[in-house]
Amino acid sequence: MVEKYGPQMKNHQMSTWIDELKQKLNHMDDAEIVELRMGTSASVHLLYIKTLIDPERLNETIIQPLHRSACNSLSSCITNAKVSEVLSIEDAEQKIMQGFILLNDSVNDQWLGVQLESPLGRAVEPSQTETVIYGAKDSFSEQIDKNITMLRRRLPITTLKTESFTIGSLSKTKVVLLYIDGLTNPEFVSLARKKIESVDFDQFLDSSQLAAFIEDHNHTVFPQFLQTDRPDACAYALGEGKLTLLVSNSPFALIAPITFFHLLQSPEDYFLRWPVASFLRLIRYGSFIVSLTMIPFYVALTTFHYQMVPLPLLYVLLESRGKLPFTPFAEGLFMIVTLEIIKEASLRMPTKTSQTLGVIGGIVIGQAAVEAGFASKVLIVLMGISAIAFFLVPNYQVTKSMVLMQILLLVLASFLGLPGIVIGLIGILAHLHALTSLGQPYLAPIAPFYGKDWNDLFIRGPLIWMKTRPKYLKPLRKWRQEMKK
Repeated sequence: MVEKYGPQMKNHQMSTWIDELKQKLNHMDDAEIVELRMGTSASVHLLYIKTLIDPERLNETIIQPLHRSACNSLSSCITNAKVSEVLSIEDAEQKIMQGFILLNDSVNDQWLGVQLESPLGRAVEPSQTETVIYGAKDSFSEQIDKNITMLRRRLPITTLKTESFTIGSLSKTKVVLLYIDGLTNPEFVSLARKKIESVDFDQFLDSSQLAAFIEDHNHTVFPQFLQTDRPDACAYALGEGKLTLLVSNSPFALIAPITFFHLLQSPEDYFLRWPVASFLRLIRYGSFIVSLTMIPFYVALTTFHYQMVPLPLLYVLLESRGKLPFTPFAEGLFMIVTLEIIKEASLRMPTKTSQTLGVIGGIVIGQAAVEAGFASKVLIVLMGISAIAFFLVPNYQVTKSMVLMQILLLVLASFLGLPGIVIGLIGILAHLHALTSLGQPYLAPIAPFYGKDWNDLFIRGPLIWMKTRPKYLKPLRKWRQEMKK
């Protein structure tokens, strides 16, 4: 099937194309220009980059049919691949660099492009960043078409719409915007489309780079797009009335609009019994608060409010800190930075040496820091609890943001004590209240208040109670079930 997008080229334009393309492909050893005889007399030029195309499909789809068939037009010979007309030399250059094979149809006086991109990519694997016990095990890969297929299999409806964009003057990165027509608010789609079209940068290697350009607020530590590699999470978000962005060569999709509370929710929340899921979600919220405030609280107590500590515990603190030459603030900051160094090193080191890092970090640094007088035993225990609480937050980007908030609270606690921690928390809440995600409030459904959406906030209510979609998303279809007449 030939797709026509405009008028055919004139003869004098076609005659100069081969020379121009040869010049553009100069000094490219993997560029091939092949001349074939089609049928009885006509000759065909094939132009392609051999490292970008599938050679087996080239032979089966183009070369063998052209040799065997007596057809007089290319489009009638190539029947098992999508063929599109090439309209300009710029279009030809772009297609050939995207894994197309260009053919000149001298009979019909036109150039055609056949996409035979090499199926380079890994197999479908379980998610490495959002692991679950129950639920789907597949995850996105770097192949954007395969990612769209995963979503279409979960949402086999014709109202699931896709819009493609190309960004990056160097990378020519493909971006696909997905939404459900008649469900997702058109304002979100229009705003996302406008933001993507306004992106002006030369290279995009991951979806996080795109998020940095289309977020509402660039100078905050909180992400306004949820990054996930789970197709089921994307399908659920689309069904709620959100939209999804897929980026070629990136296994992570972007979901918006989101609220701050989405960053503390796990996909597994919807696969467990609701009392269990609610209990785990409350533990997650509690861990978030504990990991943020535990070390600043320790610094505030030992610096300003030691009279609040029960006498037996105060003896323990005095004994633990008796020989330390540092203030509680310096002690806490030292351990926070040390823990982050260990975390970063564990990510960068080869897997086989990570066990060695655990021994060095846990035993050598931890025990040696106490014996050398750099940290107290009490702080080491608190750091351990705080570090474990960090790992309960399911979003990796948020855990990195939390370290900066923890240091901020630590500084305020060292100067003002407990009032400093309270002031810091109020400031964080005020900052969250000022944020938006694709124009929607970041603290919904608390501010503004949407009472019915609390079914899926701090607790995950029974699914049979969730008959309506989140109100802050302004969906075109409010109800999630067919209304009986």
